[in-house]
Amino acid sequence: MPNGPTLEVFQYSQNTEAAAPPANRIGFGHIAFEVDDVAATRDAVVAAGGDVVGTIESVAIGAGHITWTYARDPEGNIIELQRRDPPSAVSV
Repeated sequence: MPNGPTLEVFQYSQNTEAAAPPANRIGFGHIAFEVDDVAATRDAVVAAGGDVVGTIESVAIGAGHITWTYARDPEGNIIELQRRDPPSAVSV
């Protein structure tokens, strides 16, 4: 999308340690990513130095289905991992 949002990700050669920010702080709260496999992606975040925040949840929405969880990336930022299955992908 030529005029859509931009996400810039930087890596610095020297880092400063900081405590993980609380979820209810002013400003940036979290960012969400659509993923193919919520559990496997959460495991990859943890393997890279992140941490689990809560459990994996899954609910029906309309005739579809959504699965999501929250985690902290290795820098302590909260990320949401989610997968939405359309109605045709949900078995009854």
